[in-house]
Amino acid sequence: MDRLRKPDAPELAGGKSEVPDKFTTVSGHPIERLYTPEHLADWNSTRDLGVPGEPPYTRGIHPSMYRERLWTMRQFAGFGSAADTNHRLRYLLSQGQTGLSVAFDLPTLMGYDSDHPLAEGEVGKCGVAISSLADVEALFDQIPIGDVTTSMTINSPAAILWAMYLAVAEKQKVGWNAVRGTLQNDILKEYIAQKEFIYPPEPSMRLVTDTIEFGTRHVPQFNTISISGYHIREAGSTAIQELAFTLRDGIEYVEWAIRRGLPIDEFAPRLSFFFNAHNDFFEEIAKYRAARRIWYHIMTKRFGAKSPRSRALRFHAQTAGCSLTAQQPYNNIVRTALQAMAAVLGGTQSLHTNSLDEAWALPTEFAATLALRTQQVIAHESGVANTADPLGGSYFVEALTNQIESGAWDYIRKIDSLGGMLPAIERSFPQSEIANASYRYQMEIDHKKKIIVGVNEYVSEEKPIHTLQIDESIRAQQIDRLRELRAHRSSDEVARRLSSLRTAAAGEANLMPFLYDAVKAYATLGEICEALRDVFGTYHETAVT
Repeated sequence: MDRLRKPDAPELAGGKSEVPDKFTTVSGHPIERLYTPEHLADWNSTRDLGVPGEPPYTRGIHPSMYRERLWTMRQFAGFGSAADTNHRLRYLLSQGQTGLSVAFDLPTLMGYDSDHPLAEGEVGKCGVAISSLADVEALFDQIPIGDVTTSMTINSPAAILWAMYLAVAEKQKVGWNAVRGTLQNDILKEYIAQKEFIYPPEPSMRLVTDTIEFGTRHVPQFNTISISGYHIREAGSTAIQELAFTLRDGIEYVEWAIRRGLPIDEFAPRLSFFFNAHNDFFEEIAKYRAARRIWYHIMTKRFGAKSPRSRALRFHAQTAGCSLTAQQPYNNIVRTALQAMAAVLGGTQSLHTNSLDEAWALPTEFAATLALRTQQVIAHESGVANTADPLGGSYFVEALTNQIESGAWDYIRKIDSLGGMLPAIERSFPQSEIANASYRYQMEIDHKKKIIVGVNEYVSEEKPIHTLQIDESIRAQQIDRLRELRAHRSSDEVARRLSSLRTAAAGEANLMPFLYDAVKAYATLGEICEALRDVFGTYHETAVT
């Protein structure tokens, strides 16, 4: 899949020679000593590059890019109780953050209430604990939903959390046509990489399609899915694999929505993407540019989209959590700044910058503020937002963009030949490719072919850093809240609405109205997920053969 010829090994002063294998991207692709027009022999600037805001969108989706409007600074936050996270969200908004991004704890991600036995030891630890509509009400207390966009990083139970969010909007008297934000809701990447799935693939894809359909008809400004390569990269993929598997997941969602009867130009403008921003500065920039070009061709040639908003890929970027080191954690500030700069130069619409302490624990307020300030310095002091696609036309950047695009197309065609992404997942094709890439990268680190500062080179003694600790009192608080909730709600009404949900799930109706009715009656997340398990069953990943 590598379209670039291997570099020569010129003789240097003193009779020494370069070692070609030393100069590769993070993903292992060779980088030449110098790039010239001959590397772009088949390249056409009008066809392949264009101008910002016009097809094929290589240079960005807006004519003026950040001269017109900066990217949304959306710091990921969530820990402890809903009240704890509400305090952090309001603090970040007061410090200049321009969008909310909510992290949920593991029990919530897996569809369990905080008082479930499997939740013990995990409540509030990796995100905010949410068990019912009452928790979401507390989460957004004093935060006007109509004035801020909210991203929710939730997948298998995404439709349920979205129903809760819409119920809070209604309580705040915000019309659904004014509700803006993004639901991650990308179940395919869970089977590929993150592994936080509940139901089998087919009913899970039905739930995703239900949200796309419901959003198209009733919540027109909300992005009901964020097709995510971030977790694919965190699992150890290369940049090409991240790009290819993410865009092929996008194809799968589009095909399901079309089979549902939705016209492409009615729902495609609200599709969004989520990419990793890893260490290799130029590889990441090239990846984002290739992503837009590939998606443009997919939407026009494969699906016949006519609307420019359907054809233009919009994406959120997050700096690479897997690149953060527990050793010398202050080095993570530098890594994050470089990764964020790459995302900006690559044309992101939204950005989260990781905190220096995340290899140790959830971010402290100090670390989260510093991560936000990193974005603000890039935006207002670096000058990179002054012109659109400042690296466009660089021989190196354009050649690398072509290379990544070509490799991604090879993977997309391979998955098509397997019958689509669901059959590919069932055969463990993307999982195996990622596992092999991850192993190769780790071997390079172990043999010091790749240097990680402070880990396998430049090691020094360190002092402990201050970290945020979440103790078990959070679970006790959550159990008390659930006990009080169940004592004051109508048990009969909850039972009736859960019964209606089971009946609908056994049929073909869109489940969003039934989920909305259930959460409005204060049925808990765990009760709703259990009702769907009764109908859909649970999923256990097949072994890789």
